[in-house]
Amino acid sequence: MKIKRFEFNMFPVNCYVLSDETGEAAIIDAGCYYADEQQVLKKYIQDNKLTLKLLLNTHLHLDHIFGNAFIVREFGVQPQACKDDEFLLPHTAEHCRMFGFELNETPAPLGGYINDNDTLRFGNVQLKAIHVPGHSPGGIAFYCKESACLFSGDVLFQGSIGRADLEGGDFNQLRRSIIERLFVLPDETVVYPGHGDSTTIGNEKMDNPFFR
Repeated sequence: MKIKRFEFNMFPVNCYVLSDETGEAAIIDAGCYYADEQQVLKKYIQDNKLTLKLLLNTHLHLDHIFGNAFIVREFGVQPQACKDDEFLLPHTAEHCRMFGFELNETPAPLGGYINDNDTLRFGNVQLKAIHVPGHSPGGIAFYCKESACLFSGDVLFQGSIGRADLEGGDFNQLRRSIIERLFVLPDETVVYPGHGDSTTIGNEKMDNPFFR
């Protein structure tokens, strides 16, 4: 599986395009806010002759969903996320104003729900959905066993964890989600987070200050 990472918007967010030898692809967290960012993402998909099959969200905080409506328009693929986060969508414009800017466009509604232990498929790739609440009620991490990698959203970072002071967040639940759902994965699993650089499960079990 090929993994292409983009950094988009003012926060900034990691957007991942996954693809394989079949040419089918998935996007995780289309956070492209600005028009030029949207065109960069579109150009990558077109230049590599990819067929987009999935638009996935690790959670529905504003910075991770800015580009969903654009992807729906350009590629006809609707976003999927956990139903437990759907309540956030109507408040996206309000949340943007809290950070001092205006929403670029109305968020796309979800086209499907992702549940714990669901398998998402494109090409020859299988992603397992792991429900990891705490940063948000509907946080989902996507695990690819064959490629030994995990897309953790804003749950687990290199040397840190997600904030738990936003609506629906719970610090103790977040730590428990990481310990019980993510730290049970093989140590060599590469973690691709929603912000910042990649890490591994083994490194975070050993060095993350939130688990000492």
